[in-house]
Amino acid sequence: MEAVPILEFDMDRRVVVKPSDCIKAQPDIPDACVLCFPHDPIEGLRRAGRLEVIGEHSSVMGKHPLFSLEHQEKRVCIMQPGLGAPLAAGFVEELMARGCRKFVACGSAGTLDADLARGHVVIVTAAVRDEGTSYHYLPPEREVSADPAVVNALQGVLTARSVPHVCGKTWTTDAFYRETPGRVSKRRTEGCITVDMEASALLAVAQHHGIPMGVLFCAADDVSGECWDKRGWKECHDVRSSLLMLAIECCLAL
Repeated sequence: MEAVPILEFDMDRRVVVKPSDCIKAQPDIPDACVLCFPHDPIEGLRRAGRLEVIGEHSSVMGKHPLFSLEHQEKRVCIMQPGLGAPLAAGFVEELMARGCRKFVACGSAGTLDADLARGHVVIVTAAVRDEGTSYHYLPPEREVSADPAVVNALQGVLTARSVPHVCGKTWTTDAFYRETPGRVSKRRTEGCITVDMEASALLAVAQHHGIPMGVLFCAADDVSGECWDKRGWKECHDVRSSLLMLAIECCLAL
């Protein structure tokens, strides 16, 4: 059988379309950027008058504003990077073209461990690459690891804030309607404690470009059993807002 195209890794760093062809550098942009996948925490800060719009990115879905927030006398960018690995990775490329140089992504993730309480914070240490984007940034491997220095920095912030947390591996998949019992069981055996749609691609982009990237999750719905348990995650607005503020502090600490 001929190798599938996704395994045809090309080490050539020359590209036909560069992010700088689409996005121009901003000399005054904060170098720290938080990618916040849930929209409601960002909306809460916007309604409170704490966010300044400093740019926008476009996709076929419309406009994606880029915000600046002042926190502890420092500035940080905040952006909602869409859903899924391809769009999130593309936005990281464009944010780098603007001038951002360190990133923390935050959001919710399904849990593969029923004992992982709803809202518990997870620092991603590695991700199973069950998506396509990462294979265009790194050679084919089953997993991609987070930078240990970044993981330690995130742990330091959470420990200083007395935030209960665990460090662990996530399963990144493109197909959230194809999380079969067999796949869930296999990922649990591999040591995965959460499932998401972006982490492995974000870590791969970071490794490719040599930039720090941290990933923080809150344990949300439970997919570890025979039946899906929503666990009332949609109503947990305060938990998501708290996670965003933690991600901001973590990003500034990198």
